Amino acid sequence: MGYRETYDASLADPNGFWRHAARAITWSREPNTVLDGSAAPFYRWYPDGVMNTCYNALDRHVEHGRGDQPALHYVSPVTDTMQTLTYDDLLSEVSRFAGVLTGLGVGIGDRVVMSMPMIPEAVIAMLACARIGAVHSVVFGGFAAHELAARIDDAQPKVILSASCGIEPSRVVAYKPLLDDALDQAEHTPDACVVLQRPQLHAEMGERDHDWSELLAAAKPVGCTDVLATDPLYILYTSGTTGKPKGVVRDNGGHAVALAWSMQNIYDIGPGDTWWAASDVGWVVGHSYIVYAPLLVGATTIVYEGKPVGTPDAAAFWRVIEQHGVKALFTAPTAIRAIRKEDPDGALIGNHDLSSLRTLFLAGERLDPDTYHWATRVLDVPVVDNWWQTETGWPIAANPRGLEPLPIKEGSPSVPVPGYDVRVVDGQGDEVEAGIEGSIVIRLPLPPGTLPTLWNADERYVNGYLSAFEGFYTTGDGGFFDADGYLYVMGRTDDVINVAGHRLSTGSIEAAIATHPAVAECAVIGVHDAMKGQNPRAFVVLKSGVDTEPEQISREVVDRVRQQVGPVAAMKEVVVVPGLPKTRSGKILRRTMRGIADGREEPVPSTIEDVRVLEDITPFLKG
Repeated sequence: MGYRETYDASLADPNGFWRHAARAITWSREPNTVLDGSAAPFYRWYPDGVMNTCYNALDRHVEHGRGDQPALHYVSPVTDTMQTLTYDDLLSEVSRFAGVLTGLGVGIGDRVVMSMPMIPEAVIAMLACARIGAVHSVVFGGFAAHELAARIDDAQPKVILSASCGIEPSRVVAYKPLLDDALDQAEHTPDACVVLQRPQLHAEMGERDHDWSELLAAAKPVGCTDVLATDPLYILYTSGTTGKPKGVVRDNGGHAVALAWSMQNIYDIGPGDTWWAASDVGWVVGHSYIVYAPLLVGATTIVYEGKPVGTPDAAAFWRVIEQHGVKALFTAPTAIRAIRKEDPDGALIGNHDLSSLRTLFLAGERLDPDTYHWATRVLDVPVVDNWWQTETGWPIAANPRGLEPLPIKEGSPSVPVPGYDVRVVDGQGDEVEAGIEGSIVIRLPLPPGTLPTLWNADERYVNGYLSAFEGFYTTGDGGFFDADGYLYVMGRTDDVINVAGHRLSTGSIEAAIATHPAVAECAVIGVHDAMKGQNPRAFVVLKSGVDTEPEQISREVVDRVRQQVGPVAAMKEVVVVPGLPKTRSGKILRRTMRGIADGREEPVPSTIEDVRVLEDITPFLKG
């Protein structure tokens, strides 16, 4: 079947559709029930199924003769290291580290918090938790101590895993003092901390601390523990939370089924293919598409330690693709804009053999048309947007390259993915016509692999996601469908500004600005105006080598917005800046920028690439 038939079937008969999809997974006890709605809106998938995620990611591939195939390529330009682990190698390491965890008393349902750099041991530890039925919670290594402490108190782990340091292009980041500070602030005390000593920095050990290598040397490998499909696999705390952390829960069975389906049908990746998701295991992309999805389908994944985003080495992506024969690359538009800024003509691409590359997938923020056209031109492969959230764990809208490649439209992540009943509604919950912007919602039940609830916070889950429109999950994003059924995601619903009674999407204004040939990236926020309520203010970063006066570029940008959005946008303020504040995952900190402009005391997230960037533009935000 093609896309339309598959999509319609997934909505008309979700039980049949997802029962068939579950055949891609090896079950210890196959489920008789596919969807349990008896406790709606808390839907559960495959409630009587029994399986193990680690077995599906490793053991079964080795049993089927794929043990010699590379499972993981570790690429670390910051330590000048490359390493390949076969499926045999990875299974051996994971089994032994699972023995470390069981030796520390970790069992089914126990939590293990991880604060790790992008190294193979992070993947090994995640899979080891899955192997014994423990629940891992990976906390991004760049978080400050108080944020780590809040997550420790919420998850209440039996064991914490960390390393002596992380390596960045310009510095070594000590992890152990941060962990010690977090434990001093936290109310919960774990039974043990296991620390991997890296040669770049030795960590001082305390009473509760254990040396990773010493424990591993003494450990015996352990097998897989059967768990219910509905048992939690991990907790992932959403980025940028304040107050009590919001922990997204992911189950075992539905997660494995959905990721295996997505890998083959959306990304066109199968056994033996090499796939690179250029992210961090601390984020949802890292969980889904660095670790679990590629291994579930028997592909080869890449773990990259360093920052291809924003690095002066504009050829980092192309070099890794050439070295390892990458079939598909998944990254954020920010990364491509950073490369374009340093290499606007794409000249460096010609120095590398990219014949293995079939598709570039982009996600994490809106793909502006200018970036789409540039990447399409210089790479000469399909550039495919896809849209999803930490909460969903896999794409809501995409171009299903493995199922049926569809025409690509700039500015759109294409069409709703089978399993997701996506609608666009107005403030009263009524569906709007094609071309009309509204709130993007998904009719319940959500498909497998999405969050069944929040960790120990059922009421918060309902109030935060299910209460705005009865029977629907609210994504928090706004957008519209076109006449062909393509979904356009214009940004968060709080990224709508009100100019003299006219509601305008900042995404629409940013799309117009991005068409200017001198603009590398931009951000638009609404600032208070006594007469009109709000006015848009644009912050633009120019491409390298642009020698036009900023004042002229500002005038030209204003003209483009007037022509493409209309005079109603009332765009008058365009500020040329050297950079925009971002999280480590590359997202522009628009909320923080809005808060400063409004005079609110907004906490500066510890994941900003360079706090000085925010300090440099603060006068313009307040002005």
